Amino acid sequence: MSDDVRRLVGRNVRRLRMAAGLSQAAVAERMGVDRAYVSGLELGRRNPTILTLWHLARALGVKPLEFFQEISGRKPKT
Repeated sequence: MSDDVRRLVGRNVRRLRMAAGLSQAAVAERMGVDRAYVSGLELGRRNPTILTLWHLARALGVKPLEFFQEISGRKPKT
């Protein structure tokens, strides 16, 4: 279960970062962390604290809640 949550957050971090037109390095600089840390978040290998998610949301210009949204690429069946 915790792996699934980390992967969900990671996918959303990557999606939101790309939507903002930012590189991992740019996000890392805004947060004051190493680029490899941002990469680890996106890959679901990190377990970020609430404070880290807060800083990440500010760096991306989004609300922290957006990291937990389940976005499906599939269209609903009709």
